[in-house]
Amino acid sequence: MSLKDGKDGSSLPQPSGNFSKSSLAPQEMEIIDPYNRKNSPDSILDGEKVEKKPGGWRAISFILANETLERLGTIGLLSNFMVYLTRVFHLEQVDASNVINIWSGFTNLTPLVGAFISDAYVGRFKTIAFASFATLFGLVTLTLTASLPQLHPASCDVHKQLNCPGPNKLQFGILLLGLGFLSIGSGGIRPCSIPFGVDQFDQRTEKGLTGVASFFNWYYMTFTIVLLITQTVVVYIQDQVSWIIGFSVPTGLMACAVIMFFAGMKLYVYVKPEGSIFSGIAQVIVAARKKRKMKLPAEDDGTVNYYDPPVKASVLSKLHHSNQFRFLDKGAVIIEGDLTPEGVPANKWRLCSIQEVEEVKCLIRIVPVWSAGIISLAAMAQQGTFTVSQALKMDRHLGPKFEIPAGSLSVISLLTIGVFLPVYERLFVPFMRRITGHNSGITLLQRIGTGIVFAILSMIVAGLVEEARRTRSIKAGDPTGMTPMSVFWLSPQLILMGLCEAFNIIGQIEFFNSQFPEHMRSIANALFSLSFAGSSYLSSLIVTIVHKFTGGRDRPDWLNKNLNAGKLDYFYYLIAVMGVINLVYFWYCARGYRYKVGLQMGDFEEDKSFSDVEMSSKKELK
Repeated sequence: MSLKDGKDGSSLPQPSGNFSKSSLAPQEMEIIDPYNRKNSPDSILDGEKVEKKPGGWRAISFILANETLERLGTIGLLSNFMVYLTRVFHLEQVDASNVINIWSGFTNLTPLVGAFISDAYVGRFKTIAFASFATLFGLVTLTLTASLPQLHPASCDVHKQLNCPGPNKLQFGILLLGLGFLSIGSGGIRPCSIPFGVDQFDQRTEKGLTGVASFFNWYYMTFTIVLLITQTVVVYIQDQVSWIIGFSVPTGLMACAVIMFFAGMKLYVYVKPEGSIFSGIAQVIVAARKKRKMKLPAEDDGTVNYYDPPVKASVLSKLHHSNQFRFLDKGAVIIEGDLTPEGVPANKWRLCSIQEVEEVKCLIRIVPVWSAGIISLAAMAQQGTFTVSQALKMDRHLGPKFEIPAGSLSVISLLTIGVFLPVYERLFVPFMRRITGHNSGITLLQRIGTGIVFAILSMIVAGLVEEARRTRSIKAGDPTGMTPMSVFWLSPQLILMGLCEAFNIIGQIEFFNSQFPEHMRSIANALFSLSFAGSSYLSSLIVTIVHKFTGGRDRPDWLNKNLNAGKLDYFYYLIAVMGVINLVYFWYCARGYRYKVGLQMGDFEEDKSFSDVEMSSKKELK
């Protein structure tokens, strides 16, 4: 499928209104160099600054080390948390599930708050620093619940006793306190870690842009390695050795993560927060609404006087005035009384700049692509649910004695990602770059679309494998429903899902970070976190509807607990059909999407125009 963005006159910068070549010249803008090197601890505490020489890969090495150890800590502790709640805290399965689901939902909302605080007030470095300590406190608290007898119920064999005593109010309260600290930590780390890494590259140079693209790949690859380790080594320690050691190891790793983060302080680029972004969005909408009766020409012919002052010194690129969503342009039209004698807006709720209007347009363009991402991620949610149910009914022996845990099969997807990403980075991208001329080989939306295709293929293959499994199981006639079929028959669907993640997830991360305005990248990553929450809720909704409406008086539903009586393959095919519909929707959104285009405001020469990425042609530097 060919993904091409729609082109209009807005694709290339053209002078309009007060937008003139002279207004962009550095000597006439009187820009104070925003890249003064101020990186002493005192200056960092006083307020985040922007350094002249971006940290690059030297700084990234500390950030990636911090992120890897932090994820090893948090994911390592929580990857087996369901078992901990049922075995140590003696919670019923439904209660334990509700604790995890409610906590997870709350945790997926906190990044919005963290992103707002970071972008508006304290900056990314401080947000990550404070959040890292909150995460460490949370891990220490949960480790204490396993270590101190007073903080968990008395030992009891849940397999032999039906009524093991549950936690008292103090024990349960301490548990929730630890989870609360983890939510606060996630709220600060999740939306800021990737933007802080992007800040380390000078995006006014091609080397910096290439570094950003490479950073996204390495970021997700380390994340995959973390998942691989936590779902094997850490889970084994917790199950077979000791919960105390199993929790202490992740906590120690988190302490190392905090140390590594502060070790790179002198290398980091510190970007100053820009103030409340939500008030800026609201001002554009209110200003446009107040002038809603104003008539604008269909095309910008230069007759309308727009408010287009020089951008702030910290802005990397001045967004070009586009012809999309023209109703918002009314908020930047200058009418009598809008400007003071000094040439500044008399009321920011009546007059906004073209730059502010274009930033709001960026948000509006991204929403449809974001919504398509929610649906595409729903297929990924099946790895930890019905794929495990299939594995439990298949031959999981690896040799005469060792049996593969059904929950560890997702390691196949993780291995696929870990193996494929270096190949993608070192071989696929250079090969495609020679063909397309695009700096990243293929465009971001093409990468996301490829991931959606792999998700569809994964669900189709999953349906075919389940149909074959059910047929063999019925023929075997085993009363327990066991199938004389190796569990590795599930590998193809998991490999395809791993490729889906390698293309789709990383593509979305890079897309949100490159298409949001620079000072809103934390919001971009919070929105990405909401995509996972939305996909989980969507998957739950689909399961509920299918379970309720596919069964009848004389036939079981598709998702019957007896897999041989149900039609799990039909469920997979349903998700595949939804994926196809979503792919068409995504294609429609991608076809009309216009990438963020602007004039670089730094080291490039004054006439050089810049487009972050192009859908069907190479990036232009003129």
